Amino acid sequence: MTDMEVFITRLKSARLMKGYSMDELCEKMSPKVSKMTISKYESGAMQPNSTTLLSIAKALEQPIDYFFRPITFNLGTVKFRKKSSVSQKEIKSIEQTIVDKVERYICVEEICNDVSVSAELKKYPVANKDDAKRVAQELRKKWNLGIDGIPNVIDLLEEHGYKIVEIEAPENFDGMSSAENSKYPIIVIRRSKNAERTRFTSLHELGHLIMRFDPSLSPKDEEILCNLFANEMLIPESEMKRILGISRKSISYKEMSPLQIRFGISYDALMFKASECGVITPQCYKWYNIHKNQDPSYKQFVEKALCREEKSNRFTSLVYKALYSELITISKAANLLRINIEDVREGYALA
Repeated sequence: MTDMEVFITRLKSARLMKGYSMDELCEKMSPKVSKMTISKYESGAMQPNSTTLLSIAKALEQPIDYFFRPITFNLGTVKFRKKSSVSQKEIKSIEQTIVDKVERYICVEEICNDVSVSAELKKYPVANKDDAKRVAQELRKKWNLGIDGIPNVIDLLEEHGYKIVEIEAPENFDGMSSAENSKYPIIVIRRSKNAERTRFTSLHELGHLIMRFDPSLSPKDEEILCNLFANEMLIPESEMKRILGISRKSISYKEMSPLQIRFGISYDALMFKASECGVITPQCYKWYNIHKNQDPSYKQFVEKALCREEKSNRFTSLVYKALYSELITISKAANLLRINIEDVREGYALA
C-alpha cells in the first residue's frame, strides 16, 4: 500500500470505529471542514494540511501516527452471533474497533518477540450434536483438562494461541470469531461482568473456529452445535450424570447451584444440558422455563452469575513487559493501551 492508500484506509476506519457519518465528523472538528472535503480525503482526491489533520485526529480520538501506520491485519470473514439484531452502523464500528485492537496486539507481540503459539483451526468435521459433543470431549482430553471445571476460560484460550479481544458493544452483541489469516485467530467478546456469559460465549466462538461443519447445515444449525460444544466444554455430560444421576423427574436449585460454581456455567445452561442429555424430563425443563418467565424475581435469582469475572490480561501484560524491558516509551505504552500517560505511570509505579 502507498502512504496515500494507508491514510485513506485509516481515515475511513477511524470514522467508522467512532460510528460517525461524514457529516458527524465535520461537526466534531475544529476548525470544521465540509462533508465534500471529507469525501475527497477518503477518496484520495485531496490531502489534509497539518492543521486539518490535527483536527481530524482529535475528533476521532486517534494519535497522528495512527493515520500513517502500515496495515498489518485484515479482519476478513467474520461470524457474528445475533447479527440480525445489531445495526449495520454498529457492525462497522465493531469491525474497525477489532481491527485496531488486533493490530496493537500484533505490534506489542512483535516488540516483545512473544508471538502466540499456533492455534487449531477447522480441524474437526461436525454434522450433528453427537459430533459437536465428541469434539469438546476430544479437546478437553488433548488440553489435559480432565473432567473438572475450567478455572479460567480466557487464560486457557490465550494459552493455546487464540487472541481474545474484549470490546464495548451493545447488549444484543454476544461475540464473533475470525480466522481469515490463520496466523491471527481471534475471538471477540462483549466486555461484561457476567463471567458465565463470557465463558460460554468464548467457547461458542472457539467452536466456530475449530469445527468444520457439514455443508448441509444451516447457520442456525451451526449456532446450536456451537452451543452444545461450549456446554460440553464447560461441563462434561458424563460428569453431570455421575453427580446428578442418569434420570430424574425433577431437580432442585440446591443440587444445581454447586455445579454452577464448580464448572463456571450458568443455571440456564445447566438446566438445558440436564434436559438435552435426559437427566431431567422434558416436562421438568418446560416447567422451569414457564416458572422463570412468569416470575421476574425467580428469573433474576436463577440468572445471577456465581463465578468470578474473567477478562483478558495478556495484551496489557505484554505492553508493561515491553515498557519494563525498555523496548518502548511510556508514551508508546499509553498509545498501545489507549489510556493517558498518567495512568501508565501509575501502573508502572505500582508494578
